[in-house]
Amino acid sequence: MELKRTNHAVYDTKYHLVWAPKYRKWILRGDIRDRAKEAFEEISKNHDFEIDTLEIAQDHVHIFLSFPPRYSISKVVGMLKSISASVIFKETLK
Repeated sequence: MELKRTNHAVYDTKYHLVWAPKYRKWILRGDIRDRAKEAFEEISKNHDFEIDTLEIAQDHVHIFLSFPPRYSISKVVGMLKSISASVIFKETLK
């Protein structure tokens, strides 16, 4: 168990997030799946998240991650979903 430190906190939090696309459509396949994985890794690097496990199935996403206490869980989920969706939509509409 490794404790992480910021200027004002010591923490060791782990969150298991699972979500599905609208109507659980099987859209997370092939190139979209690979790009979604890259997008999640970029987001985590830019916002100081630490992804332990990332699995993308055809109809849902599993992420096991840790992040600093300055972010709320709703903020983290919102960032992961909104940024990754906008990146994927921009690239697939070209």
